[in-house]
Amino acid sequence: MLTRRSLRRTKTAHQQLADEIAQLREEAATLAPGRRRDMLLRRARQDETAMRIEAWLLSPGLRAPT
Repeated sequence: MLTRRSLRRTKTAHQQLADEIAQLREEAATLAPGRRRDMLLRRARQDETAMRIEAWLLSPGLRAPT
């Protein structure tokens, strides 16, 4: 019988996204302009958007639709 491993998260989703954004931008800064660099910057922007959406969803002012 297989047992399920329990994972303990040491960072919140917000922290993980922030770390990934910093890492992606740092890697993109070392590359010359091109496809790989553009893809890294695009992913960083997507992560920033995800952070904004998460903050909006968790904001106290958000109300359920009636």
